[in-house]
Amino acid sequence: MNLTYYGHSCFGVEVNGKHLLFDPFITGNSLAKNIEIEKIQADYILISHAHGDHVGEVDVIANRTKAKIISNYEITSYYDKKGLSGHGMNFGGSWQFDFGKVTYVVALHSSHFPDGTYGGNPGGFIVESKEGNFYFAGDTALTMDMKLIGVRYKLDFALLPIGSNFTMDYFDAATCAEFIQCNKVIGMHFDTFPPIKIDHEKATEEFERNGIELLLMKIGETIAM
Repeated sequence: MNLTYYGHSCFGVEVNGKHLLFDPFITGNSLAKNIEIEKIQADYILISHAHGDHVGEVDVIANRTKAKIISNYEITSYYDKKGLSGHGMNFGGSWQFDFGKVTYVVALHSSHFPDGTYGGNPGGFIVESKEGNFYFAGDTALTMDMKLIGVRYKLDFALLPIGSNFTMDYFDAATCAEFIQCNKVIGMHFDTFPPIKIDHEKATEEFERNGIELLLMKIGETIAM
């Protein structure tokens, strides 16, 4: 399984020969100015919620790649009206795709499209596959519900927001990692805007104190998981 970071909360995951793209937001992120959108591969686009910094490039990438959109029912219905193919889900529901199984889980946040259209309930994703299992939390606060993830799933890694102000900070994210019983975390939703800039060294030290590895990937970097 290969993981590529495109900035903010946007990741590409290559699993079982398929390319998953999470929360594509690139041109609006000055830190991702060197990312060439036309080269990004996507068989599926998974969208945690409808805010502009998570759906910025959905239309252009989905139209080019013909990727299927996976999200809540409201978001997939929104893109269905644009002629894009989608698979709508809701909390607690799972579906077996050709790359693996996806479960839509709770995220504590808000959700609406830049044009004001209601974006349904924000969420996160558990992906289970032959190559490994991971949790993409989306934008969320720390919740006790996360303990259920630790009980129900065995995770190889988790992608967690750590920037604070709009989501949990790295202190709460370290607690989340304990709740979900995952000792490898990839940070996201940090540094993009002034309110979510973090001290990388302090964030890493906080996770280390909890016996958890925090990876802060460079934009454009690809790692094997």
